[in-house]
Amino acid sequence: MWFPLLPADRIIRQRKDARDKPPLVAVEKQKGAMRIVALSREAKRAGLVVGLTLADARARIPDLWVEEIDRIADAALLDAVAEDCDRVSPVVMVDAPDGLILDITGCDHLFGGEAGLRLGLSQRLRRARINARTVIAGAPDTARALARHAPLQGRIAIVAPGEEAAAVRSLPIAALGLEEKDRVAISRAGLKTIGALIDRPSQLFASRFGEEMTLRLRRLQGLAPAPLTPRRNVPAIWSERRFAEPIGREEDIHSALADMAREIGDELAARREGGRVFEASFYRADGAVRRVAIETGRPVRQGETLLRLFREKLDALADPLDPGFGFDQMRLCVLHADPLAAVQPGLDGRAIEDDAVADLADRLSARFGPERVVRFLPEDTHDPDRAARAAPAIFNPMTSSVWPAPEAGEPPLRPSQIFNPPQRIAIRFAEIPDGPPRRFSWRRKEFTVRRAEGPERIAPEWWRAPDDAARDYYRIEDAEGRRFWLFRAGAYAPGADTHWYLHGVFA
Repeated sequence: MWFPLLPADRIIRQRKDARDKPPLVAVEKQKGAMRIVALSREAKRAGLVVGLTLADARARIPDLWVEEIDRIADAALLDAVAEDCDRVSPVVMVDAPDGLILDITGCDHLFGGEAGLRLGLSQRLRRARINARTVIAGAPDTARALARHAPLQGRIAIVAPGEEAAAVRSLPIAALGLEEKDRVAISRAGLKTIGALIDRPSQLFASRFGEEMTLRLRRLQGLAPAPLTPRRNVPAIWSERRFAEPIGREEDIHSALADMAREIGDELAARREGGRVFEASFYRADGAVRRVAIETGRPVRQGETLLRLFREKLDALADPLDPGFGFDQMRLCVLHADPLAAVQPGLDGRAIEDDAVADLADRLSARFGPERVVRFLPEDTHDPDRAARAAPAIFNPMTSSVWPAPEAGEPPLRPSQIFNPPQRIAIRFAEIPDGPPRRFSWRRKEFTVRRAEGPERIAPEWWRAPDDAARDYYRIEDAEGRRFWLFRAGAYAPGADTHWYLHGVFA
């Protein structure tokens, strides 16, 4: 798809009085002068061309309609058209600054064949007041060259399979997209068309212009694959619904989502996979597209689970889903999937506890956002302050196996509750100066120590805090059976101030 008048179409679409205006040109300062870089159909008919200075254009048409080029706005319009074309194919590539490439493999039968698909797209663009040339071919470079460089009279709209080389023979060598110096050099040799290049040995051009030139020539004939980068990730699995009459009721939207979720689930089950990232696309009748995505902490393929998560997400949207004049198409895609084997449920037929926790994390993440639902993961460090980190729950396994299990019969070495920062305590009595305390005060309460174990010296990570002092940790049990984790900041030194802190409480 090529939009030869895209800047002018954008400006005209924004003005209600465009029909009463004179011919339109878009200008930009080039080489010290304002020159035409885009023009309308009426300006073309008046004999104006791209590259003409504004002064010469006004000498021909004194009341010319002049606007400055806005390439950002033009790119936004091209992106909006690409978003609308996504209803035809999920694989859309932007051919900047004024073209699109669609991979319609396996999609044309939904629109009555290639001719029906092309006709429907052309009519939709015409209603949107956007001029476009569309060509369907088996190779993207072939379709692009024919759309941009074929003459209007007798232009090929659909290239039959295997006829790519014959279709491009009459095109000018500009269809190769070579640099200006290479194009001029080939023209001076008397070669004006693609056919003239095809009829000559490729070694001649490779030695003079490099392998890139011959590769482009092969791609133009459909003899070599062309690398294409879609503007959006290509879904692994997708299902869609088209409606003869646009829908807008919440019940109809949820019903369509449920049907597509069941189809997606069956396909995932057949592939022994589960989805991790799902996206629902809602195509409005006026061309606007709204997308809603959900992510899960583990592979999922149950349709009921997907529908529940999407309902949570839709209810929590800051900008509610607005159907406008209704949605005429909906699509559900699996953007990422992982292997998923069958899971044995519990003896009572219900999901095991880890599955229930994962389901809860998914529902909360869908409603409040993944960054607001976190869990703690262990860090490979001996520093107690950095022993755990908070991470989004859905991006990490919701199982307890990520934490090392304590040895049977042994008390835990670290408390389950740690204060950050450690809380200062006052030592009332110690049997020996460098030993554990026998009585201390914390939160205006006195504690008498019955048992103490330690010390465990933990040095700071020198590459993070080289000036911090080492800590001597003690596990303490008071007269009432409560257990604490205390430490002395720095080694004991006679006459020096000794600071003690409570770092955690054992459950």
